[in-house]
Amino acid sequence: MLMRDRFAPLIAVGLVLSATAGARTQSGPPRASVSPVVEFNGAHAGGAVRVALSVVLPDGLHANSNKPRDPSLIAMELRIAPPAGVAVEEIVWPAATDLEQEGSELPLAVFERQFAIGVSLNLDPSVAQGELAVPATLRYQACDNKQCYFPATTEAAWVLRVVPASAPLTSQNGPVFRNLRFGSGEVPGTGAPSSAADPPAPGASAPINEDMLAALGGFTIRGTTAGRLGTADFVQFIRDAEAGVTEAGWFEERGPLAILLIVLLGGLALNLTPCVLPLIPINLAIIGAGVRAGSRSRGFLLGAAYGGAMAFVYGVLGLVVILAAGTFGAINSSPWFNLGIAALFVVLALAMFDLLVIDFSRLSSRFRIRDSGRGTFVVAFTMGAVAAMLAGACVAPVVIQVVLFASSLYATGTTLALALPFFLGLGMALPWPIAGAGIAALPKPGAWMVGVKRAFGVFILGTAVYYGYLAYGLLANRWVDPVAVESSVANKVKEGWHASLVSGLEAAQREDKSVLVDLWATWCKNCLVMDSTTLADSDVTAALSDYVKIKLQAEDLSEPHVRGVMQHFGAIGLPTYVILKPRP
Repeated sequence: MLMRDRFAPLIAVGLVLSATAGARTQSGPPRASVSPVVEFNGAHAGGAVRVALSVVLPDGLHANSNKPRDPSLIAMELRIAPPAGVAVEEIVWPAATDLEQEGSELPLAVFERQFAIGVSLNLDPSVAQGELAVPATLRYQACDNKQCYFPATTEAAWVLRVVPASAPLTSQNGPVFRNLRFGSGEVPGTGAPSSAADPPAPGASAPINEDMLAALGGFTIRGTTAGRLGTADFVQFIRDAEAGVTEAGWFEERGPLAILLIVLLGGLALNLTPCVLPLIPINLAIIGAGVRAGSRSRGFLLGAAYGGAMAFVYGVLGLVVILAAGTFGAINSSPWFNLGIAALFVVLALAMFDLLVIDFSRLSSRFRIRDSGRGTFVVAFTMGAVAAMLAGACVAPVVIQVVLFASSLYATGTTLALALPFFLGLGMALPWPIAGAGIAALPKPGAWMVGVKRAFGVFILGTAVYYGYLAYGLLANRWVDPVAVESSVANKVKEGWHASLVSGLEAAQREDKSVLVDLWATWCKNCLVMDSTTLADSDVTAALSDYVKIKLQAEDLSEPHVRGVMQHFGAIGLPTYVILKPRP
């Protein structure tokens, strides 16, 4: 039973790496390339101008049209902010096509991977000659045949060159406009979702910007929570924030040295598992350390080379996963990622209870070292790296936990998180130089290690349940009517909530009141549920009666200012609730 776990692979890190490389949702929403084009080389004051946005999505993706069939999907929206003397006359959308998506009864109405949106502008006769910029913002949601991704926004601007009426105009982008049917598009002001320059809906949150980030500097964070909470839990969250009480798990709310120490001790404890402990004398013999080293100092250095390679491998793998994963809020918001992690932990738990055999011990024969090659530092380092890559099944779950936590911590702006996988490997490496010098009294393998293994199995199963629950919640959270969410926010604003973070914080400072910030998005079903249940409960409203309450829209989690606010609050998903207090 001990030997079959000997070389069980570190499949956990492999899964995270493959998920990072293969799922677009993990590094934020797919980004489109948007190019503003004009039909002619100039424009005449008092005349009409036709411009377009040329949009190109990554391979395999389409974009929901401006009139999607499924109300839970985000309609494409083009907002134009014309300068003085310029008016938007018409927006012309391309023809939508059908996209069959797995699990969907009806095909989606989408625009192809490459398309153009036409806009007709009218110039006032008083417009002066010269260059004139017309900015626009495009909001879209990309989809493939399996899923739709988070909505994204991108900005562009047309530059119109106003020339004298006598100057001839020549076409310069004819092919882009050839298939656009001007005269049949939408007219701004008709209520269409793409209406240009329409003011925000009543109660809609102002976009997150630099002014908001600066305003937050005058407040301290007293508490942060996220997800769907019941009335009692939310009231307790408020009371704890007021009293300065924070929940501290193994890692959260602890200082950097405490976090590093916990991870280091966790790595050290991994040496007591049946996957590692029985192999220490065997591997010492293979690398020529211990009693075969010739001297304690040489054995110490050989053991250090072996253990250092383990720390190096874990550190590099952790860096690759954390840095390649990008914003953890986007990763953790993928139900498929959480479901994959849950399935992986179930498999590993079954191995802990000996219900599933993960046996890669036959691979060990490929890494045998001849007698003549023993005792060299290159061999010791190589074997240490191999041992780290082929670590046992009882090591993999802990590695995953550290990598996931480090990703989450790094997403909040904590650079220290990059060192956590290295410290886990360092903890595993600590006994090796001591054992290599022949001065370590290692525990004797025995039946007690089976108990350790079973304890790991229970812990792993609990982790699988946690990630499975997250996946279930995220899947249930995908089907939401954005209009219903916006309407709910508008109702809250009518009840006295602020739609602007800056104005709400200014009011809180004037009145010296605490603040509740509610981060929401139109794709967040739990945001809608919380508005209609917990936040509408009389106990919660009474607890918040003396608070300044703010609705802050965090629609695009990959947008820099949104990401900055999320990192400032330490938020990794929506809805997030933050309690602030003005600094004295």
